[in-house]
Amino acid sequence: MNTRKRRASDLRAFLKEEGVPEEVEARALKRALAIQIERLIREQALSITEMATRMKTSRAAVDRILDASNPSITLATLGKAARVLGRKVRVELVPA
Repeated sequence: MNTRKRRASDLRAFLKEEGVPEEVEARALKRALAIQIERLIREQALSITEMATRMKTSRAAVDRILDASNPSITLATLGKAARVLGRKVRVELVPA
């Protein structure tokens, strides 16, 4: 086993011992969503203010959606953002 694989394995074991792998995965998922939404906003040439207006929410709420480090986002808010961008949200449970 090479050193890089061993380190990755050790990191996973450490995170599991510390009880944080789910938190790390949740942050990664939130970051991916923020990147997707930001890309769609740019593609549709929307300002953050226009996005907020169309969502019937505040600019601060849109900023929270786009803040990859902020894990607080409700499915309702995500759904509003998706609808404004001509998308829908799909959530599924997959084997662990």
